[in-house]
Amino acid sequence: MSLLVVACLEAAVFFNANLHTGAGTPRGADAIVVEDGRIRYIGPTSRALRRAPKAARHVDLHGATVVPGFTDAHAHLSGIGFRELEFDLTGTASLAELQRKLAARATTTTAPWITGRGWLESRWQPAAFPTRAALDAVVADRPVLLERADGHAAVANSRALALAGVDAKTPDPAGGQILRDAHGEPTGMLVDAAVALVGRLVPPPSAAEELRALELGAARSVRLGWTQLQIAGNTRAEVGRLCTLYRDGRIKLRLYDAIGGPGEDAAQLLAGRIERQPCGDRYTVRAIKLYMDGALGSRGAALLAPYSDAPGSSGLLLNSEAALFPVLTEALRRGIQIETHAIGDRANRIALDLYQRAFAAVPRAERAIAEPRWRIEHAQVLAPDDLPRFAALGVIASMQPSHAIGDLYFAPARLGPERLEGAYAWRSLLDSGAVVAAGTDAPVERGDPVMEFYAAAVRRSLDGFADANWHREERVSRAEALRMLTWAPAYAAFEEHDRGTLEVGKLADFTVLSQDILTVPDEEILATRIEMTVIGGEIAFSK
Repeated sequence: MSLLVVACLEAAVFFNANLHTGAGTPRGADAIVVEDGRIRYIGPTSRALRRAPKAARHVDLHGATVVPGFTDAHAHLSGIGFRELEFDLTGTASLAELQRKLAARATTTTAPWITGRGWLESRWQPAAFPTRAALDAVVADRPVLLERADGHAAVANSRALALAGVDAKTPDPAGGQILRDAHGEPTGMLVDAAVALVGRLVPPPSAAEELRALELGAARSVRLGWTQLQIAGNTRAEVGRLCTLYRDGRIKLRLYDAIGGPGEDAAQLLAGRIERQPCGDRYTVRAIKLYMDGALGSRGAALLAPYSDAPGSSGLLLNSEAALFPVLTEALRRGIQIETHAIGDRANRIALDLYQRAFAAVPRAERAIAEPRWRIEHAQVLAPDDLPRFAALGVIASMQPSHAIGDLYFAPARLGPERLEGAYAWRSLLDSGAVVAAGTDAPVERGDPVMEFYAAAVRRSLDGFADANWHREERVSRAEALRMLTWAPAYAAFEEHDRGTLEVGKLADFTVLSQDILTVPDEEILATRIEMTVIGGEIAFSK
């Protein structure tokens, strides 16, 4: 398909499209008229061409499918960019392959540290964490620190551990764990807060590298069809870098930002010292990201009962209730949204309990907004009694469908059959009345909206595998999956009146697909290509 590339449209008509508006497509509608960044008309091509301003550009979509702009409800923009710039271990199929890649990296970089991210041992044979001995066999003279794909664990070689002073006598830090062998010596695996024992020594990227990573992450997101990305945990310094990129015209993507907390940056947001829209209407900062626990794969997720495959551990809590509660109550008074990372059933229960306590402590009359729309990020493993509490409390479940199709290779071993029934429970949450907003957690996952749609609606591996442990009864309809990637994230960002569906008066944000993902067979969904990404009427990407 040949598509016309249009830069910064003031008026345009997109026609000959297969429209899915998400709001009841008018009969015969196959065209959208855009003026000043908003939708002015949706209807048949013949009428649209007559209604469009005389100076409007005409964009023939040749029958391609148009859906409301995909919105990633949970991602890490700088991490996406640094994955493009740095040592990427995504897809590493075995420990031997990791060693080969590390050996090759050692010959191509003169950096004092070798760092990378993306390995995932859950599908290796055997499915065991790498060790410092395995890294030492390849690189022993330079420190090495390689993060697991989830960002909640890393493996270090002996040189890195020695420089950090980590040995058999080093205690586990609060919220972290140093994995040890039978003699009490560190294996090299560090979980959650323990990663910082070594990570604090890694030289930070330069200012230019930080800017480049953000720019690359935004450009990649637009190529993949995203019209907005919601950043799950950021710093005040990065807000300034993003404003530099917007000012210089280097970012087209819309962003919705959550500042990491608790801490000084979050306090600055609560005090009103960080503007809600610091550099234009494509960038909003109005949330705080908190952490309750770690990740399931590295056994850092906090569970109500011990891990089925590690009876001595129930995971890790990364923050205390006493530290978080004052942030919650002040956020209610200031109109700041709260997003809390919670993966295990214990972490989710604690987060819901804290939210409920905060809502009771701050009456509606004292709140800046009546409907705070607080979120739990991931909500992966839920106890049955806690599942209906999302809807009852008005808490949004911000979930990543692709986590399920990756995790369900190892989650049965971690959780056992009974707890699997409350894992990745999109269908049950929707049926309870909760809002489920879908994201990717990129760079933990690929960051592909078509993959997330497939995972939500099909709930099989990328090669079609699923067994009883995958609980395919938790999959959702195609229309629901699309809504989870469009309207629900807009709602989660207080933007459903402007975005999330294609309606007259709303922003002209939409994604153009090579085929109709609502009708093609399951096995063909993943072949869908992004043909065009339109943000505010501007074609930000065209194939």
